[in-house]
Amino acid sequence: MVAVLGILVTWGVMSAGATHPHKLPCTFPAIYNFGDSNSDTGGGSAAFYPAAPPTGETFFHWVTGRAGDGRLIIDFIAEQLGLPYLSPYLNSLGTNFRHGANFAMGGTTIRNLNESMSVNGVPPFHTEIQVVQFRQFKQRSARLFKLAKRHGDESEIRRLPRPQDFSKALYTFDAGQNDLSAAFRTMTNRQFVAQIPAIMDELAKRISILYEEGARAFWIHNTGPIGCLAVTLRNLPKPAPPGYLDQHGCIKSQNDMAIEFNKQLKKKVDQLRKKLPLAAFTYVDMFSAKLKIITNAIKLGFLDKASICCGYHENNNHVWCGNDGVINGTKIHAGSCRDPSSYVSWDGVHYTEAANRWIADQIIKGSFSDTLLPLSQACHGPTPMTT
Repeated sequence: MVAVLGILVTWGVMSAGATHPHKLPCTFPAIYNFGDSNSDTGGGSAAFYPAAPPTGETFFHWVTGRAGDGRLIIDFIAEQLGLPYLSPYLNSLGTNFRHGANFAMGGTTIRNLNESMSVNGVPPFHTEIQVVQFRQFKQRSARLFKLAKRHGDESEIRRLPRPQDFSKALYTFDAGQNDLSAAFRTMTNRQFVAQIPAIMDELAKRISILYEEGARAFWIHNTGPIGCLAVTLRNLPKPAPPGYLDQHGCIKSQNDMAIEFNKQLKKKVDQLRKKLPLAAFTYVDMFSAKLKIITNAIKLGFLDKASICCGYHENNNHVWCGNDGVINGTKIHAGSCRDPSSYVSWDGVHYTEAANRWIADQIIKGSFSDTLLPLSQACHGPTPMTT
């Protein structure tokens, strides 16, 4: 397989300078999000074990269930659209679903993995379950909204989505990284490549179901450069074997798999555009956006790309963020750094709020979108590139 990393990075740069005909801004009354911990605003914490400090310390100043010190990219997307932060579907308290819901769950994969391949030993709420939850949410909320209207319960009405808003909402997807992580543990790269078409078919089924439910605007993130995760970079073999690292100092084989995965995802999105002609699809090149901040970390005012704010990860000894452990007979508490804003990586796997903000700023303006349209125009179809 020939890596196309240079093409992907060039695409992001070209898109930033491209122009497109004027289109009116879209009015998105709600967001419905599906994915993994990169966009989980508390679903995993509600479903399994509650999250613990120091997560959430930067912006929320309390534990929200997000994998980071503050806001995620999905939070900045909501801000850009003038909408509240998304309530996790599984949260039983403090929820307001008028402007959407978040079905994302830490550990989520696109396909349904068996327990031996699950992420972190917990069978995740894969995307099929998330879409089932959405359908139930849509049906039950419509019934409750009707009852609230009948009884004049204004407080209940304000908490529930308006039935007509489902077709006007933005539907966001950010999943795939855990499919890659599970594959690296259980199969060869060649075996995984052979399975990617089936994974894409599964994702297409989920999107088609949402389309049948009235969804019309889709914002789909590809997967990031998993071979550049800080927790990996801090534990590279020394010296690294010839060909083990790519030109950015990341694990080449893992990034090659992410690139192939994204190539097939882009192809599937193009197919869905033809199959579902009433929908607008935006394919967002998160790989290039994240690679840009990782490889230019110091130039952008961050510490080195291998620096981790929270947790202990040295010589293949790991104590994850907020946990206690024993290293070489010494008890340690893996707390956070003094200034998370100077780090790209929060815990070795997830990004800090500062990094998420930088990435969000890039993708929101359309710099890494195949449609060349900003988030505010994501209800429109692709625009031919002109430079």
